[in-house]
Amino acid sequence: MTQRALQFIKRNYNFILFVTLMSVFRSAFADWYTIPSGSMQPTIKIGDRITVNKMAYDLRVPFTHHSLLRTGEPARGDIMVFDSKAASERLIKRVVGLPGDTIAMRNEVLFLNGEQLEYQLDGDSSAVLLVSEQSETDRHVIQFDKTRPAVSANFEPVTIPADHYLVLGDNRRNSADSRVIGLVPREELLGKATYVAFSLDLDNYYFPRQDRLLKDLYN
Repeated sequence: MTQRALQFIKRNYNFILFVTLMSVFRSAFADWYTIPSGSMQPTIKIGDRITVNKMAYDLRVPFTHHSLLRTGEPARGDIMVFDSKAASERLIKRVVGLPGDTIAMRNEVLFLNGEQLEYQLDGDSSAVLLVSEQSETDRHVIQFDKTRPAVSANFEPVTIPADHYLVLGDNRRNSADSRVIGLVPREELLGKATYVAFSLDLDNYYFPRQDRLLKDLYN
């Protein structure tokens, strides 16, 4: 290292230390992401900036996927962020199937271990149908875009192996999820999405959406 480089580090030591610690924190403990697509609508909107608990499932070596310690297991209904090798990009989806579950879909209706999930109308417009989807342990609202065909409305029963998860987007007709990329292996998980830190309305000059500020994704 040259003398000039050493002098630069000395002059900017506090700033360099801050950036390094912040990078380690975001890599291993918590982070935030901007949502670029509508695959998780209505739960997560385009323009939401979400917080992610990176210690929800594992304590990892910073800047790697190497797990030092399992800190928890994904639950049905969790919204997970993961680095998908199959899609070659970072994705966010909801956990529908856990290891040991048998999951099937018939005409856009899910069956968990042979039992149909409960569905209830939550809202209906000319373009979008909102439906409450409920299992024994989780309830959330999903969306069906009436302007899109139901091209992935069915799949045969699949039993999920250990350390794998079946994930779906809440926007069922506009989501490249396990129906496209297959099951998600545990080593790809980055963390659990928790809150909307803030949200910008891309259709309204990027003004903040006041009703999305610090919104809990599970309430």
